[in-house]
Amino acid sequence: MEVTGAGLARRPEALVGAGTVLDAAAARAAVEAGARFLVSPSLHPDVIRTGHRYGVPVFPGVATPTEIVRALEEGADAVKIFPASGVSPSWLRDVRQALPQAPAIPTGGVTIDNAQEWIAAGAVACGMGSALTSGGAKAAGDRVTALLAKLAEVAAR
Repeated sequence: MEVTGAGLARRPEALVGAGTVLDAAAARAAVEAGARFLVSPSLHPDVIRTGHRYGVPVFPGVATPTEIVRALEEGADAVKIFPASGVSPSWLRDVRQALPQAPAIPTGGVTIDNAQEWIAAGAVACGMGSALTSGGAKAAGDRVTALLAKLAEVAAR
């Protein structure tokens, strides 16, 4: 059975969001299609306002402490550290010393091998694409199982 994005969004066990949302029109269209959160590669205050108008959290992309503060001031629910491959978990740990109120979600370069380091450094979540899903359903399922085991180790500490 093929499931479309909108069909998947209506399933109660699924939490489906929209990524690469760059403007208010795209934000509204995504919410109307069933997105329950919005993600952007950069900071767009109109996306935050539109998402909040329709009751969904928004995670804009940021790359510096200045952008993190501005995103929070604009009302971001969390910040997408992007691209995470340009920084490190220790960078996030250092930034969170100064900005402990900033919920961070590193994305773009997070893998099953380093996700636990990001969580240990203070990330509230991690975004992964092909590092998790490539190679078909069986391979992706195996990676998800391995990832959950590694994250459970972090949670136990």
